[in-house]
Amino acid sequence: MGILEGKAAVVTGGGRGIGRGHCIHLGREGAAVVVNDVDAAEAQKVAGEIEAAGGRAVASADDIGTRKGCEALVARCVSEFGRLDACVNNAGIVRDRTFLKMTDEEFDDVWRIHVKGTFWCAQAAANRMKEQGTGGAIVNTTSGAHMGNFGQTNYAAAKGAISSMTYTWALELARFGIRVNAIGPRATTRMTGTIPGKDIPFIDPLLNGPIVAYLCSDEGNWVTGQVFNTGMDSVAVMHQPRYGDAAFHEGGWTVEALRAHFKKAFTNRLEPFGLAKQPYPYYAGLEPGEGR
Repeated sequence: MGILEGKAAVVTGGGRGIGRGHCIHLGREGAAVVVNDVDAAEAQKVAGEIEAAGGRAVASADDIGTRKGCEALVARCVSEFGRLDACVNNAGIVRDRTFLKMTDEEFDDVWRIHVKGTFWCAQAAANRMKEQGTGGAIVNTTSGAHMGNFGQTNYAAAKGAISSMTYTWALELARFGIRVNAIGPRATTRMTGTIPGKDIPFIDPLLNGPIVAYLCSDEGNWVTGQVFNTGMDSVAVMHQPRYGDAAFHEGGWTVEALRAHFKKAFTNRLEPFGLAKQPYPYYAGLEPGEGR
């Protein structure tokens, strides 16, 4: 008996990589799984893997880049398995390009799949869970890229939005017994293969699946509103942005006071930014042509 026996789950982007790992682990722990992927053949392969191991699964090619597709995905789970207990929002795409060259289409494509797809699927799933009255779990997918990553304005913005939605939904849905968490997975996938000039060692995508299975289980019913960095050999809490060092000026700051005190107050205290988190490099000033 697995920890998800008797439960039913949907996983978007479940045909390959990280999503496949989620499906395999959910099925292994006893959940009936709807494997959703834009590539119907790959979704069917994963569903077949789960069934061959003695589990229950069906494939879905519903388009989660539309509200209609997301609602159809949830309805498919209910029609096949009689209920919905977990929604894992994993599907994603990249359209990497530097900010000054990025097109509206490249931004909108990433935003539609990552942000709107997550919103539509989660909303349809939460409404079903509320109707059932037995609680449930939503697991979203974010990334350390939301801290800032060169060439990924669209992707970084989307992942930041997903983190913020996770915190908000956890607040709103707690009264219905619905937990909402997110993971920032580490893995070698087709998406990481698009990173230019990077020799990245192989990281097994399946290693992100166990934490998803746990978060979807009743044993994980004490965890909500959290984002975890997962994969490899660790699970780490990804802290929310929070207020840091502050400087005070009685009566409020004026331009004159800022000119006199701001640099002294914040030199060696400014926040490193970007996924790599290098020490803040611009205390001496930033001039055109730097960093090219």
